[in-house]
Amino acid sequence: MTTTFAEPVSTLQPARAADWSVRDLDAPLGAEVIGLDAREPLNARQVLALKQALRERRIVVLRGQRLDDAQFLRLARSFGDVFQPPADVPVLASDPYGGNTPAIVKVSNVDDGVLGHHELSAHADHHWTPVPSSGSFLYALEVPRVGGDTTWIDLAAAHDALDPATQREIEALQLITYNPFLRRLKPLASGVFPHYRTPDIEPLTPFVAHPLVRTHPDSGRNILYLDEATEVEVVGVDPVHGQALVERLRAHLLQARFAYTQRWQVGDIVWWDNQATLHARTAFDANERRVLKRISLSGSRPF
Repeated sequence: MTTTFAEPVSTLQPARAADWSVRDLDAPLGAEVIGLDAREPLNARQVLALKQALRERRIVVLRGQRLDDAQFLRLARSFGDVFQPPADVPVLASDPYGGNTPAIVKVSNVDDGVLGHHELSAHADHHWTPVPSSGSFLYALEVPRVGGDTTWIDLAAAHDALDPATQREIEALQLITYNPFLRRLKPLASGVFPHYRTPDIEPLTPFVAHPLVRTHPDSGRNILYLDEATEVEVVGVDPVHGQALVERLRAHLLQARFAYTQRWQVGDIVWWDNQATLHARTAFDANERRVLKRISLSGSRPF
């Protein structure tokens, strides 16, 4: 589906393209915005249209943008406040034990960037914080010739596709997602990074439990609030059963029918719903440059 918008152009301003559109990507999720120049402040109609596209399609792609940091921040702040985690909860680009998280995170394998060139498993940003971010904007400045693609997974569709018995089994369960940045600071003697915490592993603190089935705060849809590989624990469930359940759910949500892959071009900006999606990255040649900038928005406590 494509929706075209004609914006009135003031005779007091230089002439510029006034028509823009939002169309669904040919994928299980995602919408693409055509003809919108984000160097200009968004008007109310544009903000509402993009928010509706995100609610319905989980990710929104803007092509061909050329923004400085101030313009990028203004774009993101049209949709909410910038995410700031608690001072004692480390996240990407914060101090090792938390605090001083920049508003714009440089996701890059060069200079002072973070995340290098390796593959990243499917995850939701800030899942282990008390109030995870609602979403993020990622802006591509330099991209490798091959690799470095990002795949998003629709967790609402993944929940809807579960069989009714599994939906009933998990609807009231709570899940602890342990902080992977703390695990790097406190590795196990084995050197293994566990995907499920068993009783022989001391729990990382601080931690918080969130619903395994989260309700989306805007759409009301049920979300399978679980990622691919971060250390987790189902609260109050026998660890053998809990681990088997998590493995089964992870195999389910990683199916291609729930996914969209972004093959980045310079100037792309992707805004995604961090409450209802996971995202993963393919590896790329360490000798190539990949430079993107990310801004995350504050969210609400999962329920």
